[in-house]
Amino acid sequence: MNPEEIVVLPELKAYIDPLTPDEHDALERSILDEGCRDALVLWGNVLVDGHNRFGICQKHGLPFKTIQNERFQNMEDIHLWMIDQHLGRRSVSDFQRGVLALRKREIIAERRAAAAAAVNAAKAESSAEAPWDGDTDPAVAQALANTPKVPDQALDTREALARAARLSAGQVKMIETIQEKAAPEVVAAVKAGELSLNAAAVVASLPVEEQQAVAAEGAESLKQAAKRVREAKKKPKADKPAATDDAQDAAPPASAEELQARVAELEAENERLRLQVKTLQELLAEQA
Repeated sequence: MNPEEIVVLPELKAYIDPLTPDEHDALERSILDEGCRDALVLWGNVLVDGHNRFGICQKHGLPFKTIQNERFQNMEDIHLWMIDQHLGRRSVSDFQRGVLALRKREIIAERRAAAAAAVNAAKAESSAEAPWDGDTDPAVAQALANTPKVPDQALDTREALARAARLSAGQVKMIETIQEKAAPEVVAAVKAGELSLNAAAVVASLPVEEQQAVAAEGAESLKQAAKRVREAKKKPKADKPAATDDAQDAAPPASAEELQARVAELEAENERLRLQVKTLQELLAEQA
């Protein structure tokens, strides 16, 4: 494909954290010495994977190969693919892997909710009466076929997230805290490797204005702030027994609406899996 025809979307280029200057320099030296060995991944004319390689090849007028991924149906499919690609790369930091796993959980949750809503709507509007041909209401089957595919990984527990990101459950909890409460300056210090996950999660408990003021003084001040917060939280055992990890991680009881939504999600998931089994059985029967 002609390089001028390739479309670089800013949202895809920025979806994954950029290489550090040292990493980019190392990649550039490698391409200058050995050429661009890995093909750039495209969806039509849109560049999906290989933004750094594409930029380096353009800069030096070097040739490159491209490959089409025809499985993508929408931008969410691309995001999920990009996340999976980077979760498996050793160069990605613990914090980045945790953030990517959380993004994947969010996409999956949205797709499961959409599938559950589609199933409920199909059931409400269906005029078919059991028994029908097959195990699934045709209206439900059609509704599921028209919704985006739900990945098999639910990632609905901290342990599942930890396995996907190759982290501990404790690290995932800290990354969640940083994502939810940390000031941008604190997040930047974590990304730069200047502040540990543990220290950043502790600092994130401070008011945002205080986090920003401390961050303005540098990484060492952030570390000292984390130390002060830890010491302030220490209490004599006689005053207050230490909470167990299980108690700290315990989720509040779900409301009736949350339980109903969860039931609807599970019903949709059950229908999807039943259709998969049916399809496999038909394929096996044809091959027999």
